[in-house]
Amino acid sequence: MRLYHFPQSGPSFRVRIALALKGLNYEPIRIDLMKRESHPEYYEVLSPDGLVPLLEITGDENKEAPIHLGQSMAIIEFLEERFPQQALIPQDALHRAHVRSLAQTIACDLHPLNNLRVMRYLSRPLELDAGTRSDWYNHWVTEGLKAYEKRLDGLRLFRKRQGLPPSIYSWGDRLGLADCCLIPQLVNAPRMGLELTSLNIPLTLGVFENAMAHSAVQASHPDRF
Repeated sequence: MRLYHFPQSGPSFRVRIALALKGLNYEPIRIDLMKRESHPEYYEVLSPDGLVPLLEITGDENKEAPIHLGQSMAIIEFLEERFPQQALIPQDALHRAHVRSLAQTIACDLHPLNNLRVMRYLSRPLELDAGTRSDWYNHWVTEGLKAYEKRLDGLRLFRKRQGLPPSIYSWGDRLGLADCCLIPQLVNAPRMGLELTSLNIPLTLGVFENAMAHSAVQASHPDRF
């Protein structure tokens, strides 16, 4: 497999964590989102929107021409179904729904409002100054992380009622789909000047601290690429 990615891209980071958790080898190919004009011509064919990540499936996984999958959540769901080892989503239907709800709080509600394309549009052509763009970013990330915190608190009580042990990560004692989405957002936020400790999200930051000690997260960190 090949993974076309950009190290600081949150969605790319999500997929790298999932691949690492499942112990899957892949060839990373860097696509610089900061310099779209420098993208190889072939990448515009593989990914018409020019975005990352993009997973290329070759070799034993595909006997014919290479298959290319875009969108981080679709890629992770494919990996979960094709490589069930180290499951990222629980077996119980209700538990699966809770985990997907957490993941989508980040992937669907939070991230689309502060990704690189949006921040560039705020700069040009809207010509918003750096301070206003920072306020935009910090507002929506704060809103999203506080919503995540409330969901974690609700799930903490749910697990207690169900007789389940307290979670170490977003759900249970193994990193999963929700963590794949959460961790990149928390890693990237300080780069934009957001002080996480000021947000009063102790459960979320506890998950973050535990996850950052995990070898799969460390191996997938942008600094490694």
